[in-house]
Amino acid sequence: MDRLANTVRPYAWGSTTAIPELLGNEPTGEPQAEIWMGAHPGAPSRIDRGTGPLPLSEVLAADPAAELGPEAVRHFGPRLPFLLKVLAAGSPLSLQVHPDLAQAKAGFADEEARGVPIDAPHRNYKDANHKPELICALTPFDGLCGFRPPAEAADLLAGLDVDTLKPYVDILHAAPEADALREVLTAVLSAERTAMAETVELAAAAAERLGALDGPHAPSYAAYASIARRYPGDPGVIAAMLLNYVRLQPGEALFLGAGIPHAYLNGLGVEIMANSDNVLRCGLTPKHVDVPELLRIVRFESGDPGVLHPAVPHSATPGAPAAEEVYETPIDEFRLSRYVLTVGAEPSPLDARTPQILLCTAGTAMLHSTDGTSRAAGAAAGADGTELLLGRGESVFVPAGERVELSGGATVFRATVVA
Repeated sequence: MDRLANTVRPYAWGSTTAIPELLGNEPTGEPQAEIWMGAHPGAPSRIDRGTGPLPLSEVLAADPAAELGPEAVRHFGPRLPFLLKVLAAGSPLSLQVHPDLAQAKAGFADEEARGVPIDAPHRNYKDANHKPELICALTPFDGLCGFRPPAEAADLLAGLDVDTLKPYVDILHAAPEADALREVLTAVLSAERTAMAETVELAAAAAERLGALDGPHAPSYAAYASIARRYPGDPGVIAAMLLNYVRLQPGEALFLGAGIPHAYLNGLGVEIMANSDNVLRCGLTPKHVDVPELLRIVRFESGDPGVLHPAVPHSATPGAPAAEEVYETPIDEFRLSRYVLTVGAEPSPLDARTPQILLCTAGTAMLHSTDGTSRAAGAAAGADGTELLLGRGESVFVPAGERVELSGGATVFRATVVA
């Protein structure tokens, strides 16, 4: 086991209080948006095996078979294929979509061939990988995920009673689903900016009023009004109104696959994703919006946001080990689960076949390496192995092959790959 020292990313949309509270630190008044746990080259975690701190990425590269296990290396190469985060949204993130693997490979190759600099503001594809992701709420968490049915989106827009939105309402009522969603999103993002800003202003004022009243769309209207306050005049405010608004309760999760437009609005959560920086933005951002490429990537189909709950409830039998609660997704690069540990219960053994990162989000957990192979500097040697205490907000990397048991009174998230 290796205790991780992680980087906190200070993006402007971050909360000023959520991450300091999780870590037990005093707020600085500055936004703290994300804690990164893993080996992403942008901000790899650091570990210390007695010779001083080293980036986890360097440690994995030095001996990938030993650290990741031969099976993971065969499937994903000599790298950790996921990035685990704590995400603290104090204000809305950009409205965005991610490409699938084939689209990412083709887009990256095209921009490389055209000589687009990797750090160019208009570059869409930073790498050749896809970026599916999962967000699990630690607090009530607001987000947008996937298109509403066109008729529902039409009713919501009609309720605002804004004349310049009425053509969109007509399209959403009349055209087939995919055509309607494509046509309206294209029109919103391609509209003359000054005229659209006026529409957004009128829509925001109406949403503010309707969000304070009782009605089937009141929570959505309130969310869109909040977005408009943060991004006045942004076409993305109207684009957001085409999407499902969802509020996750702690423990609930959303999976965001390729082509699904989404945005995180507010709250604290555990996020896991495939290692990629490929983002195509739809709005709610001052950054580049490539409308033609975006329209090529977006999946124009409506659907329920698909709120996920753990697949296996933990055992309620007194003294029994806590069962692993898994958030099922169709992705091999990552697998997120959690353990809800009870003081006095039998230790819960972890599957040792794959590399894993463990994150404690509540209470205090004891990690016991039953074969004594832990290389973490400062870990305590027990009678038959090595022990490490994990407090709230702390995380560890466990190499493949190291047998670990969890105990204590805590909630621990486990990030690994599909074996």
